[in-house]
Amino acid sequence: MAEKPVVVIAFHELEGDEELRASLAARCRSLADEFPETTRFEVTLSPDGSGHVARAHVHARNREIETRDEAIELGLAAERALDKVARRLRRERDKRIFTRRRAAQRTHPKRGGGGSGD
Repeated sequence: MAEKPVVVIAFHELEGDEELRASLAARCRSLADEFPETTRFEVTLSPDGSGHVARAHVHARNREIETRDEAIELGLAAERALDKVARRLRRERDKRIFTRRRAAQRTHPKRGGGGSGD
């Protein structure tokens, strides 16, 4: 089993909300279970005008992913930023997997064109 990633939740110019911190840490750990190549999650929450901004920075094998989102509610901004992280991780994983499959299909095409078998 791979090592558990480091999860850092920071409240910049805000009072820390332990319930939100625990919720975000659990969400990061569930993403780490789905994407074992991740090694570190950093989520920074801060005020921005009349709302809040969340920045997520994820270290994965050979790459770093950064996302940002805004919302009036602090938790919503954080969830949206982590949703973007999940989409980017999924897209990159699918790109890596399907690129190999497409290359294999080009070099080893199926035999017997799927006729009716008469």
